[in-house]
Amino acid sequence: MFKKHPKAPKVESLREIDALASSGKPVLVDFYQPSCAPCQVMDGIMNELSREFGESAHVIKADITRMPDAAHRFNVRSTPTMVLLSTSASKKSKKTRNGRSAAVGGVRPVTQRWRASGLVQKDFLTKMLESNGAQKVS
Repeated sequence: MFKKHPKAPKVESLREIDALASSGKPVLVDFYQPSCAPCQVMDGIMNELSREFGESAHVIKADITRMPDAAHRFNVRSTPTMVLLSTSASKKSKKTRNGRSAAVGGVRPVTQRWRASGLVQKDFLTKMLESNGAQKVS
């Protein structure tokens, strides 16, 4: 009668975030606290985005009470805070020779493309994911 919908996965370490970010797909991280009321509102939105984008993007949740190193690295001062990580477009640097990319081994660096704190509308998050290469699953 009722279908159980998959939820946005929770990560347990900073290493997991780095591994997902290096996959080449955009990664939307929701930094939250279990006792935060606005975080609970965003939980439903993040779960919907995870279902809608499927494998074209990683929509994940990170509990800052269990991951203080991630909160420090991404400078999380309040919850909820959403951070979008993606590989940057390759640019030709003036310091590179013969037009070769400055990326090591052909891998482009992962950068923070966008961030926001507080409640964020689902439509805006959808646009941010799509502008960074994610596609909705039909």
